[in-house]
Parts: sequence; structure tokens; C-alpha cells
Amino acid sequence: MPGIGPRTAQRLALHLLRQPPEQVRSFAEALLEARLKVGQCQRCFHLSAEPLCEICRNPERRNGQLCVVADSRDLLAMERSREFKGNYHVLGGLISPMDGVGPELLQIQPLVHRVDAEAISEVILALTPSVEGDTTSLYLGRLLKPLTTVSRIAYGLPVGGELEYADEVTLARAFEGRRRLD
Repeated sequence: MPGIGPRTAQRLALHLLRQPPEQVRSFAEALLEARLKVGQCQRCFHLSAEPLCEICRNPERRNGQLCVVADSRDLLAMERSREFKGNYHVLGGLISPMDGVGPELLQIQPLVHRVDAEAISEVILALTPSVEGDTTSLYLGRLLKPLTTVSRIAYGLPVGGELEYADEVTLARAFEGRRRLD
């Protein structure tokens, strides 16, 4: 499984093998039930067991801002920061011609329809600082600028990071994203 190394996988397997069969069966049934019940929100494409996810159902989240992320993991990371109070749109990946992923394979057309139909005042692109993330951001920026304000989250140094260990691209982005001290 992604994010689980060989040693962790071994520990998990050994733990499951030590459990009573009924507990393992219950765990397996819960996994199967989750897989069958959890789909995508019809509005933002985040994971949801309902037609609309919890965020889309929350009327307090409708402030005209829409944060665009590549996948649900990114949405969950943004939610952990507790900084963003608007709604989200999950693309389902990033444009990557090398991997055969073009704009038509992502949830881009529903994004354009949402921006137009929901009177979105700002689209905030929160995409990975990579070639694919930059390509997707440029594509979305050109597509959405006639409809609304488009911005991108700042990139730079992590809190607690050392300048001497930062690569050139990260340092350049940190300079580009600088802001004045008040």
C-alpha cells in the first residue's frame, strides 16, 4: 500500500495474524463496506459516502472562495491547517502528458461550470510545486481568468527549515512569495 514500507507492512500482517478470526473478518468486512459506500461528492469530487460531502453541505463554507487541489489527500492537508474557510474542488490528478493524463481526464470542465454557476469570486490553486503542478496551474489560470480572480498559494521554505539545505528552486520560490512586514 502507498506510504507503508516493508517493515510496517510486516508489523500490520503479523498483528492481523495474531487476532481472532472473527475480529479479522469484521475488519475485512468494514474495509469492503467502506470501499462500496464511499464514492465522490457530486459537487467537489472529494470522498464522500453521501451525494454531497460534509464540506459542500456546510452553508458556512460558501464565501465565494474555491480552493482547487489535485486529490483528497491535499484537501485533507488544507483542512488540517484550519486556514481556509471556503469550498474545494478536487481535480483527480494533475496534467501529465508523459503519463498520458490530459485535461480531459481531470475534473476541469465541472470546475469551469462551478466557477460560472456559483459566482466564485476567487479560485485559489493549491497544487504541488512540480512540473505537473505548474502545468496544471498555468492551464487553469488561462481557463479561469476570464471568469474570476485566480491565485496560487505561496511556496517556499518550511517552518524550521535551514536555508543551507534548501534547493535553488525552493529558495527562488521563497523570494517570489515574499511579503512586506507591517
